[in-house]
Amino acid sequence: MSSLRTKKAVSTETFVFLILLVVGFGYVANIMTLPKMFEVIMATSHALLLDTVFFIMAIAVLAGAFSSLMSEFGVVALINKVISPVMKPVYGLPGAASIGAITTFLSDNPAIISLAKDKGFSKYFKNYQTPALCNLGTAFGMGLILTVFMSTQGDNFGVPAAMGVLGAVIGSIVSVRIMLHFTKKYYGVSKEDIKAMDSEEDFGHVREIRDGNALERALEAMLEGGKNGVDLGLSIIPGVLIICTIVMLLTFGPAGSENGVAFYKGVAFEGVELLPKLGVYIQPILKPLFGFTSAEAIAFPITSLGAVGAAMSLVPKFLAEGLIGANEIAVFTAMGMCWSGYLSTHVGMMDALNVRQLVNKAILSHTIGGLVAGISAHYLYVLVSQFI
Repeated sequence: MSSLRTKKAVSTETFVFLILLVVGFGYVANIMTLPKMFEVIMATSHALLLDTVFFIMAIAVLAGAFSSLMSEFGVVALINKVISPVMKPVYGLPGAASIGAITTFLSDNPAIISLAKDKGFSKYFKNYQTPALCNLGTAFGMGLILTVFMSTQGDNFGVPAAMGVLGAVIGSIVSVRIMLHFTKKYYGVSKEDIKAMDSEEDFGHVREIRDGNALERALEAMLEGGKNGVDLGLSIIPGVLIICTIVMLLTFGPAGSENGVAFYKGVAFEGVELLPKLGVYIQPILKPLFGFTSAEAIAFPITSLGAVGAAMSLVPKFLAEGLIGANEIAVFTAMGMCWSGYLSTHVGMMDALNVRQLVNKAILSHTIGGLVAGISAHYLYVLVSQFI
């Protein structure tokens, strides 16, 4: 739970908040009409609960059971010992963190919280390292699904998608490293403290196991890990429903069309298309950074802030209209994978790790990481395209 403090009952921020609230809702209602606006908000929130939250919960339950099994039978200990020489200098995390990256790549970013809740996994991490798992897991969320999807959108999109994955890896390193900078300050950890912690590690020699025979231990591990997944699914509901609904409301357009005239039907995922319109004004920046040839392409990374699954649905339309090409596929893969809906899940994930106070630091770190991922993917593709 976040700490509370007192403040004057009515202050300047009260009136600023009311003005922003009236202007924000007034803008959307003026375009949609007030009844349609509330219909869209409710329908979007309901669809996110059924199609996104419960889907993530299912993934978290399975991932939690699987990770608990790996911890119980020593797989985590083995990977930690083998991968640590690479993970520590690159990410500043123990080798066990690689399991989190693999798990989220195969599923979705909140799956790493199921790992973090497992004692057999979390024991490899110092207190300042645990919050950074949120950034690491998010950077690889839905990686497999996104990469396969992007690769199959065209005959020659395999290489751009691969460059996107490499870009996401670079972005993940930046995100985790920046986050560790903040967490070290938060926990008051110095370089000397880290050296002392490293010298005291003895996790490679022993591990705790449950009572009973192998079958009993396996069943208990799976059930306990699955229960952690259920807890995670419940904890992310507020973040997904509130933030993702706002992002989608500002990104998408009306769903109905008759005689070439668009109109609002009051269904889920409709919006006022504000963010794509704003993207036109930053096109001079988008071109050198990401290589975007059209302002509309900004809708993908912006939508990825709330849900990369929703952003993926934009790609076929963009391709059909000739708005994007191979370069955009690389950048979309990198930013979609690295960001993967972090605005809608970071609050819940950090809350599940009991460090809600660091949410703003995690979001800032990951915003920078995602931008670096997109820029890296663009220039990696430009470099590789010279040889293919």
